[in-house]
Amino acid sequence: MRRRLVAALALAGLSALAATGVAQARDLTVVSWGGAYQDAQRKAIFDPYMQETGRKIVEDSWNGGIGALRAKAEGPPTWDVVQVETDELVLGCEEGVLTPLDWEKLGGKDRYIPEAVHECGVGNIVWATVLAYDGDRFRDDPPKSWADFFDTKTYPGQRALRRGPRQALEFALMADGVPLDRIYAVLRTPEGIERAFRKLDSIKGDLIWWEAGAQPPQLLASGEVVMTSAYNGRISAANRNEGRNFRIAWQAGYVYQIDSWVILANSDRKDEAMDFVAFASRPDRQAALAMLIPYGPTRVDAAELLPPEVAADIPGTPANRQYGLFFDRDFWVEHVEKLTERFNAWAAQ
Repeated sequence: MRRRLVAALALAGLSALAATGVAQARDLTVVSWGGAYQDAQRKAIFDPYMQETGRKIVEDSWNGGIGALRAKAEGPPTWDVVQVETDELVLGCEEGVLTPLDWEKLGGKDRYIPEAVHECGVGNIVWATVLAYDGDRFRDDPPKSWADFFDTKTYPGQRALRRGPRQALEFALMADGVPLDRIYAVLRTPEGIERAFRKLDSIKGDLIWWEAGAQPPQLLASGEVVMTSAYNGRISAANRNEGRNFRIAWQAGYVYQIDSWVILANSDRKDEAMDFVAFASRPDRQAALAMLIPYGPTRVDAAELLPPEVAADIPGTPANRQYGLFFDRDFWVEHVEKLTERFNAWAAQ
């Protein structure tokens, strides 16, 4: 019996050592949004990085949220580089969840549009949340505004928005007639918040909520919804890769913002993570990504590499710039948690 116990303890010790060795040999983990977008990143960035450096990276995906980053920061390191939205970048940096970047390795701050520069993050795409619909379904009188989105009599059927207050509140106020340049001024008042939720309440029974960026094209393709908010690149990718006839109502108004690469403060592979971020931020890699999925580059010299027909599909170009509302980072950093609580309580009613 004792001999068996000693053998078992020895085996357990070897297993623990083996597990430790595996942990020490952990590959760099890069986290993005999944779906067609991450497929494009794989072709434009991930695979070329591994081929050029001989290093391996492991991919993961997520649906966002500062809470998820906080949870990762409190545990053992499993994520290294993450693509985040603006409020996650600012809050994560303020709370020490993210680590400052080496801007010399990134080519210098002057190589990027101003909105892409942050102590803890470098912008990698300009993207938009837009109103999208199936062109085969609406041949004669397609929706042209967010007021049409909220008009269930003229356009009956279910519609979809991203779960959460971000963009949903902006679109509700657009539908209620608030001019683009007044949206955030109105949202900064208690009356404006109530107004936005009242507007959402008017179609609550016809709303489906999506969380992952791949869902809106799927909802349109299945006919489950007649129109939806969506990331512009996902709609273009569905048309290009699946032969869909989805349309974007640019003139309805859209919210555009910048996603950034960040490095988690508890990463045990910070140097390698910084090398990856620098590679992904090269102008040729940003341009290659834009050629595969129409999200705008953040480097000035990357934008110069794009042909006009590609630039025309990107948010913020001269053809559609007048319809865009830039995501107010300061507003959402200040209010995101409170409004998320309010939204969740409203959605659960």
